[in-house]
Amino acid sequence: MIIVSYDIKDDKMRTNFSKMLKKNGAIRLQLSVYEVVNSKRIMDNLIAKIQAYANHFMPDDSVIVFEADTNRMIKYGSAIHRDKPIVFF
Repeated sequence: MIIVSYDIKDDKMRTNFSKMLKKNGAIRLQLSVYEVVNSKRIMDNLIAKIQAYANHFMPDDSVIVFEADTNRMIKYGSAIHRDKPIVFF
């Protein structure tokens, strides 16, 4: 399972990003937070698509992907976080 949280300023890009997540099996938990439970191959493809979007981000845009099974966090754009471990349940 992965959790995708995003903050994208441009309305059009934010809408397209949300639609892309939904097309790839994501379920909306909150306005900009999605959950994806699927096979490793599909989730790897989704992460590749997120990386492609990140290439077009403005300086204020960001996406954070939390991988629940590995306790790993992947940041794209200007996502701010502490350099300490993040614990999520």
